Amino acid sequence: QVQLVESGGGLVQPGGSLRVSCAARGSPYSISAMGWYRQPPGKQRELVATITTDGSTNYADAVKGRFTISRDNAKKAVYLQIDSLKPEDTAVYYCNADIRLSRWSLSEDNYWGQGTQVTVSL
Repeated sequence: QVQLVESGGGLVQPGGSLRVSCAARGSPYSISAMGWYRQPPGKQRELVATITTDGSTNYADAVKGRFTISRDNAKKAVYLQIDSLKPEDTAVYYCNADIRLSRWSLSEDNYWGQGTQVTVSL
């Protein structure tokens, strides 16, 4: 059994910074692509950033230059540093990962975390 568990959300003033974390609990055989998505109030879930095993990153245009995704393969974790926060960054932030459960698994499965709330407000 593998779970993705996020932490680090909260209430932040505009212009502030926040770091959200996600760790895979359990014993996955391997984790390839990891990423962050967000769902603003009343809107659909959208891509924020992704990172491959070797550290290649991809960002949504709306967050380029303000958000930084990183990962620690040994800790089975992915992080999102959020700087220069804006009210429109308010959303539930979800961790996502492609996980191979065992060496005998024929393919990877896609997992989601439960989400962590980030609210940007005075």
